[in-house]
Amino acid sequence: MTSCSSSRQEYEETNPLLSRFMEEFSFSLALTPQEKQRIYRLRHDIYCAELGYEEPTDRENRLEYDAYDSMAIHCLIEHRRTGLAAACTRLVMPHPECPPPLDRLPLESYGGRSLTHPDLHPQRLPAGTYYEISRLAISRAFRTRIRGGEVPGVSDNPHEFTPEERETFSLLVSGLFLAGYALGRMSGKNLAFAMMEPKLPRLLSMSGFHFTKVGDTIDFHGKRSAYCINREQAETGMHRALLPLYQHIQKELGPQLAAVLESRSPSLLTS
Repeated sequence: MTSCSSSRQEYEETNPLLSRFMEEFSFSLALTPQEKQRIYRLRHDIYCAELGYEEPTDRENRLEYDAYDSMAIHCLIEHRRTGLAAACTRLVMPHPECPPPLDRLPLESYGGRSLTHPDLHPQRLPAGTYYEISRLAISRAFRTRIRGGEVPGVSDNPHEFTPEERETFSLLVSGLFLAGYALGRMSGKNLAFAMMEPKLPRLLSMSGFHFTKVGDTIDFHGKRSAYCINREQAETGMHRALLPLYQHIQKELGPQLAAVLESRSPSLLTS
């Protein structure tokens, strides 16, 4: 595998869009209560106000969070110029020593009976080897189909974006998944689970990430199925074009993740 600097320099010459995306957006972990509230507010705006999927946890402050968030690793993608929260996701890493429901994946709590794969079932896997990427959210302001004055009043965003800036928004989905995968990989996990609607695995497959369907389709805020991807599938399938972004994310999040893991009880971490 080529180095981060050489890969990025080489690819900048052929894909300036990727280079612009890395320059225009930052990746960070939410470490303080205030940083986590930015993510919970973005989730509220999408999951509660826009889609009606969840009831607000804190209606007065417009926050959405649940029991899993207390031990989750939260990642935020921020638009540098405006300082707006563009997208977020979280990693849930269960451990049998945690109290319920933190001893299992979120998808086991609401879709456990749908998990039908004979081998790729959390209860049949070694503890501490898997995690779930969940609560992916992209602000309406940064979805490519939104234009001009449609955003103010919906996402409390008065900002206008240039056509050139909007061109980079299409990379946010890949950026979210790469951040989730990179964090799991750097945490020593081998298998990532996710509950997704059918179009998302198809979209990610265009970037070379081929998920294995491990459960029946259920009606949970629309049609959803459980999928997973292991380290070999992700790293051998990843399109070479995305390698600079993956390495960039590792470089930005690695030191922050080390601080998070060091602050946790050793009994809840894998080596």
